[in-house]
Amino acid sequence: MSGKPAVRTVLGDLDPAELGVCDAHDHLFMRSRLLPGQELDDPAAAEAELRAFAAAGGQAVVQWTPHGMGRRLRDLVVLSRTTGIHLVAATGLHQTAHYAPERLRDLDLARLFVAELTEPIAPIEPAEPADPADRAEAAGPLGRAGLIKVAGGYHGLDRHARWTMTAAAEAHHATGAPIAVHHELGTSALDVLDLLCGRLGVPPHRVILGHLNRFPDLRLQRQAAESGAYVALDGPSRINHATDHHLFDTLAALTEAGHAERLLLGGDTTTSAARGNPGMPYLLTALRPRLVREFGPELPELVFRANPARVLAFA
Repeated sequence: MSGKPAVRTVLGDLDPAELGVCDAHDHLFMRSRLLPGQELDDPAAAEAELRAFAAAGGQAVVQWTPHGMGRRLRDLVVLSRTTGIHLVAATGLHQTAHYAPERLRDLDLARLFVAELTEPIAPIEPAEPADPADRAEAAGPLGRAGLIKVAGGYHGLDRHARWTMTAAAEAHHATGAPIAVHHELGTSALDVLDLLCGRLGVPPHRVILGHLNRFPDLRLQRQAAESGAYVALDGPSRINHATDHHLFDTLAALTEAGHAERLLLGGDTTTSAARGNPGMPYLLTALRPRLVREFGPELPELVFRANPARVLAFA
């Protein structure tokens, strides 16, 4: 990557101005030992979702699936080429419960994260089961990651979270890549900011705080945005989560407080049962028109175009 900021997609570096309308947090592929039988592992279903998103005006999707959870980089490359959608992949690590203990043993996380941000990702990831779908990746093109995904715990940060966030900060300082954070049910945002930005020196504007709408504490959300970090309000595809009914109150409060340039929206589909229910297009067919009606055209332009392009770009 040159000195000019660019968004790192699976097809290469992209001028941020070309990113377009963006779903800032979603999953095309994902598997976890915590969700047996609910894997997102169907390339045809992923293609259909992307084409529906494109038909609604979508141009980019950020896949937050981290290392060891079935990212299927080869399929992301192929899907980006066939659908024309810009795809950003993640390195990083989720909560420890998502991995068999032996899969995490002896990992040099900072080195791993930097490598996945700067070099084509290996076809069979050490922390993933070597199933036939993984092995098939060896025959096809591979991309690089464009952000680092880590995760906090429920109302606190355990040893694993501090380990992964410390490695993420080191990788950020080496590459400039943004760090996206899963907050369990929207909690621990201030703990994350204290660690990543306070102790580890990551500039707040390089951090994306995910799921904060799942813990509808407006004072906390304002504090998070006041830090300079980006606030991701995500999850209309999440069945049985209270993600929608307070969304517009949250958007209004943060916008009125002067934080419109720190807001992101994403679908966050994580299981096969939730695929298309309502899916990526909902962001543009349902939420975007409401944003225009409630706030005028400037806010959706920020949320879907300018803000993702700004936070994803690094030099």
